[in-house]
Amino acid sequence: MDNQKLINFLNQLLSNYFVMYVKLHRYHWFIQGRHFFQLHDVFEDMYNTVADDLDEIAERVLMIDGKPLATMAKYMKVTTLVEATADDKEDEITAQLTKDYQQIVTEIKGDGIPLAADNHDEPTVDLLVTLQGKLEKYIWMLSAYRAYE
Repeated sequence: MDNQKLINFLNQLLSNYFVMYVKLHRYHWFIQGRHFFQLHDVFEDMYNTVADDLDEIAERVLMIDGKPLATMAKYMKVTTLVEATADDKEDEITAQLTKDYQQIVTEIKGDGIPLAADNHDEPTVDLLVTLQGKLEKYIWMLSAYRAYE
């Protein structure tokens, strides 16, 4: 079974998660505005979740006989996200995060799950569905938050 395309996808996902990890730290540190205290805590929860998920993705790559990327240079070459582009205002930050989470969900649904299914790799399908669910919850929460701005 040739699973190199799936390994490549998982490394792209890993790269996106590393970009999100750094981005969430930046937003956690530099958030400003009337909801500073709430968003400061939310971003910390988000980057802690991303850190746990990073490990799950990298370990899955290893389990399917791949090598997870492990340098910032490689992450930046493979990621489909951009580094933090929003200013430090909460509306810009929450808009950027919503867009990024949606992009990752689209890639999981459109590329990752079909690749894993084609390889009859149910554990990877399960991992991707779990990640999709977490990301969709963040999209829902950020969209609900943004509805009041």
